Amino acid sequence: MAGGAAPAPGALLCALLWAAAAAGGGPGGSPAPGAFGRVYRGAVNISAERVYAFAYSTEPGQVDAVRVYVNSSSENLQYPVLFVVRQQKGVLSWQVPLIFRGLYQRTYNYQEVSRTLCPSEPTPETGPSDQIIFVDVSSMAPFNIAYELLVTRLENFQLETNKAFNFTASPSQPQYFLYKFPQDVDSVIIKVVSDAVYPCSVVSVQDIVCPVYDLDHNVEFNGVYQSMTKQAAITVQRKDFPGEQFFVVFVIKPEDYACGGSVPSSIHGNANRTWNLQRTKNLQVTIVPSIKKSVYVQAMFFSFLSFLSFYLGSVVVAFVHYIRVRRKALAGRLSPEDGSGIVTSSHPIAASTPEGSSYGAIDESSSSGGRQLSSPEHGLPAGSDTDSSVEEESDFDTMPEIESDKNVIRTKVFLYLSDLSRKDRRIVSKKYKIYFWNIITIAVFYALPVIQLVITYQTVVNVTGNQDICYYNFLCAHPFGVLSAFNNILSNVGHMLLGFLFLLIVLRRDILHRRAMEMKDVYTLDYGIPKHFGLFYAMGIALMMEGVLSACYHVCPNYSNFQFDTSFMYMIAGLCMLKLYQTRHPDINASAYSAYASFAVVISLAVLGVVFGKNDMWFWVVFSMIHVLASLALSTQIYYVGRFKIDGPDSDLGIFRRAAMVLYTDCIKQCSRPMYMDRMVLLIVGNLVNWSFAIFGLVYRPRDFASYLLGIFICNLLLYLAFYIIMKLRSSEKLLPIPLFCIVATAVVWAAALYFFFQTLSSWEETPAESREKNRACILLGFFDDHDVWHFLSAAALFFSFLVLLTLDDDLDAVRRDKIPVF
Repeated sequence: MAGGAAPAPGALLCALLWAAAAAGGGPGGSPAPGAFGRVYRGAVNISAERVYAFAYSTEPGQVDAVRVYVNSSSENLQYPVLFVVRQQKGVLSWQVPLIFRGLYQRTYNYQEVSRTLCPSEPTPETGPSDQIIFVDVSSMAPFNIAYELLVTRLENFQLETNKAFNFTASPSQPQYFLYKFPQDVDSVIIKVVSDAVYPCSVVSVQDIVCPVYDLDHNVEFNGVYQSMTKQAAITVQRKDFPGEQFFVVFVIKPEDYACGGSVPSSIHGNANRTWNLQRTKNLQVTIVPSIKKSVYVQAMFFSFLSFLSFYLGSVVVAFVHYIRVRRKALAGRLSPEDGSGIVTSSHPIAASTPEGSSYGAIDESSSSGGRQLSSPEHGLPAGSDTDSSVEEESDFDTMPEIESDKNVIRTKVFLYLSDLSRKDRRIVSKKYKIYFWNIITIAVFYALPVIQLVITYQTVVNVTGNQDICYYNFLCAHPFGVLSAFNNILSNVGHMLLGFLFLLIVLRRDILHRRAMEMKDVYTLDYGIPKHFGLFYAMGIALMMEGVLSACYHVCPNYSNFQFDTSFMYMIAGLCMLKLYQTRHPDINASAYSAYASFAVVISLAVLGVVFGKNDMWFWVVFSMIHVLASLALSTQIYYVGRFKIDGPDSDLGIFRRAAMVLYTDCIKQCSRPMYMDRMVLLIVGNLVNWSFAIFGLVYRPRDFASYLLGIFICNLLLYLAFYIIMKLRSSEKLLPIPLFCIVATAVVWAAALYFFFQTLSSWEETPAESREKNRACILLGFFDDHDVWHFLSAAALFFSFLVLLTLDDDLDAVRRDKIPVF
C-alpha cells in the first residue's frame, strides 16, 4: 500500500487515551484507563468528578456487549450521583438512586443499577474495530458521595435457536439479548418462562436501534411487548426486521398491579422503598422456529376438505333417498293411517309455498273437533301470491265469534295438530318468511360495524406493538398478513360452510314441497306437520353469521368485543326453541318482530352484564327479577296455548287476580289435578331450572356474564328438546333412521366439543399476563389449538342439531293431522 504499514490495532486507542490524559491533567476531568471486570470505588461532589475510559477491539461478525454496574449508598434524592456513558454512536445516562414511579405516584428508589450498553457490530468491509467507552461519574452535592463502578463484557449476549438461556433481572437491572435469524428460518417464537408469578415483568422485541428502551417507563416506546407473570410468548417474523436480527428485552416492573397483583395499600409517604432483593426474577428464554408456510397450506386444505366432506355426505343421502322414493312411488303408497309411509314430499320446507291452499284440519269429524278451512279446489290458483290487505289478516281473527271458537278449541284438555293449524296457510307462510328476511337485515347492520371495529383493533395492535390488548393463545398464534392469530379465524370456516349447506338442504325440501303443492297432493295438504321453513332459513343464516362474528371476535379477543362472539349464539338458541314450538303450534308461534325484539333485549342485557355484572349487586338483583318474571309470563302463555290474556276494566290487576284465583281454587280449596299435566310438568321443571340460574347468579355473580346468559338459553333448549322427544315417543311416534343418527351424532359431537371448550387457553376476565399463564401449544397439525378444535366440532354439532329439528317429525308425513297430538 502507498501509505506504508498499517498501525497496530490498539495504537490509535492508546494515543487517544494519552492525549486525553495530557489535556486533563487532574482528577476532575482526565479519564482514567479502566479495566473490564475490576470494581472501582470513589467519591464525587460538585467540584470533583471521575471519568473512566474502557477500550476494546471487536472482530468482524462478532457482537460484543458491555454491561455497566453502579452502586451508591446515598439515599439523598436531592443530590443523586449521575452516570453518563458515552459510546461511538450514542449516550446513555441515569442517576442513583434510580427512581421508578408506580400507581398513585408512589416512588421506588434503587441504589444498585446495572445497564447493558447498545453494542456495535463491525461490518466485514471495515475489518476489526477499536471501541472506547467513557463513563462519567458526577454529582452536584456539596459533600462527598461514595460510589462503586464495575464494567464487564458479556459472554452470552447472543441467543441461540432451540437453546434455553437462564438469567436474572430486577427493575433497576434490566436485561436484553441479541438474536439473529438462521438462514432457513422465517419465523420464530420467543418463549419465556419463570417459576415465580411475581414480580411482574415485561418482554419486548425491539429492532437493532440505539438506544434500547429497557426501563419500565420507556419499554413501551418501541417494538412489540407484552406483560408476563410465569409465561410469555411472542411470534417474530423475519420480514418485520430488515436486518434479520432483533433485541429481546426483559424489564421488571416496580409494582405488580399490571399483572393482577395487589394494589399498594397506601398512596402516601416518601419513605425509601428499595426492593432489589424482593423484586429479582429468574427467567428462562428459548427461541424456537415457528411453522413453515407449508403448514399454513395443509391447515387450509384440512379446514375446507373436512367440511366439504359434509357436502359429499349430503349428496349421497339425497341420492339414496331419491332412489327409495322412486321405488315406493312405483310400488304404491302405504296406507296413510299406519304412519310408516314416507310420501314424495317427506322433506319439504315451505318458506314460500304456493298461496291458496289450506293446510288446516281434515274435512271430517274427529276427536280434535277441527274443521276444514278451505280446500285447493275453492282456494286461489296454485302459485298465486298477492299482498292485498284482505290476505294479511286471518279469516278467523277478524270475527268475534271465531275468536270465541278459538278459545273453545285451544283450551281443550287434549289438543291435536288440526286444532292449532286452522289459519289460512298463506297468512302463516308470510308470517314465517319475515324471520328469514329480518335476520339478513340484522346480520348486515350488525356485522359491518363489527368488522370495522376489529380491523381498528388489529391496526392498533400492529402500530403500537402492545400485545396486551388482545387475549390470544400466544403459544399457538400464527400470523398471516396483518392478522396476529390466523388459525383462530380459519377454524370458523366450518360455521359458514355448514350453514350454507343447511340452507341448500332446506332449499331442496322447499322445492320438493312446492312441487307437491302444485300437484295438489293430499298428503302434502292434510297430513303430517305443516311445512313452514322460514325459521329454518333463518337458522342457516344465523349459523353462517356466527362463523363470521366469531372470526371477527378472534381478530382481537378481549373484554370489549366478546358479545360479538355470543350475539348470534343467543339467536340460534332462541330460533331453535321457536322452531321446536312452531312444529306443533303453527298458528300461535311468536311473530318475527316480537322474537327479534326479545333477542335485542337479551343482547342489551348481555352488554349491561359485561359492563356492570362484575361487582354491582343491583344489576344482579334487577336481572334475576327480570329472569324470573319472564319465565313466569312465558310459562303462562305456553300453559294456556296463547289464550291467557289481560283484559277487562281492571286489566292492570286482572292477571294477579286470576293467578290468585287459580292458586286458591286448584291448590288450596280442592287441590285438583292440573288440566294440562304434560305441559305443567315441563313448565315446573323449566321454572326450577331458570330459578336455579337466577339464584346462582345472585350468589356467585359470575364474571363471564355472556357465557352465563348463553348457558341459560342452552339449558332451556336442551330441556325443551328432551321433553319433545320423550313426549313424541310416549305418543307412540317413532324416530326414523336419519333423525336417530342425527340425535346420536349431535350428542357425541357436542360432548367432544364441550370438552375442548372447557380447555381454557386464555381469559379476558383476568389481566393479560395472568391470561398467558393458561396458554398452551398447538394440538392439531401444529397449527390449531384446543379452541380451534372447539370451533370445528361446535360447527358440526350445530349442523347436526339443525338436522335433528329438520327431520325429527318425518315419520308423521303420512299421518293425519287430527291424529297428531300437541305437546
